[in-house]
Amino acid sequence: MNIVFMGTPIFAVPSLEKMIEKFNVTAVITQPDKKKGRGNKVLFTPVKEIALKHNIPVYQPEKIRKDLDLINKLKELKPDFIVVVAFGQILSQEILDIPKYGSINLHASLLPDYKGAAPINWAIIKGEKKSGSTTMMMDAGLDTGDMLLKDEVNIGEDLTFGELHDLLKERGADLLADTLIRYTKGEIKRIPQNKKDVFYAKMIDKEFCYINWNSCAKDILNFVRGLSPNPCAKTHYKDKLMKIFKIKITDENSNKAAGTITDYDKSGITVATLDKNIIIEDIQMEGGKRLLVSEYIKGHQININDVLN
Repeated sequence: MNIVFMGTPIFAVPSLEKMIEKFNVTAVITQPDKKKGRGNKVLFTPVKEIALKHNIPVYQPEKIRKDLDLINKLKELKPDFIVVVAFGQILSQEILDIPKYGSINLHASLLPDYKGAAPINWAIIKGEKKSGSTTMMMDAGLDTGDMLLKDEVNIGEDLTFGELHDLLKERGADLLADTLIRYTKGEIKRIPQNKKDVFYAKMIDKEFCYINWNSCAKDILNFVRGLSPNPCAKTHYKDKLMKIFKIKITDENSNKAAGTITDYDKSGITVATLDKNIIIEDIQMEGGKRLLVSEYIKGHQININDVLN
């Protein structure tokens, strides 16, 4: 089976590796390389690194919909499937129609809920107990194609975005391979996404990451988990940025204003919320490195009754 693979970040790597293991990947399409750091060093995308390792031709269009040479090249390759995992560009119907069996996308949510760019983050932020992956036939809409197979996982109370991301990227690769094999055998029934009242998992920007302390402790816990370890929940302490990676909820309520530091010790910094107190356990202060609070307080002063904002 001939596959053209489209993907970019680390999430797509296990899927590409599975495609290489099971099928014949004739080309890899990924986003253009980016410059990063003081030296403007060019960084390959994670998907490109894997493709080059296996001597697979790599194409990096700025806008694939307008790249006529690449579109013609795809037609020459005559793929059985185009497989898309977190590619980062919208495909035209002309491209979607090229492969023999169609174009299939792996999406990191239980569709039709959590369409969009950040489904893993939002599933945790919204307090979901389950998440998973869905394979679907692609159409010109945004995550609107017919659903094929699903893989469901439980979201534990302490599970973070990073942990769920890593779980889904591995399990999604197996789901994707299973989908291609079973689809060509006629074993999968396409299921339209008819549900209209769904939550759209929009992209998360830097401004969104600030904690609203005037919220209940459970919502703040889910917010921190859903952004840990990146892009990371944030607040300000003494006019400096504080990134927060891990918190826990206490059984105590406080009469202090939300965001007020009520205590601190080796277990963490206790902060009032709209209902129960929370304890901040793992932080990174502006200009510093990530530390447990038990380490941070050895060389830094925390003032009770200061307010985080």
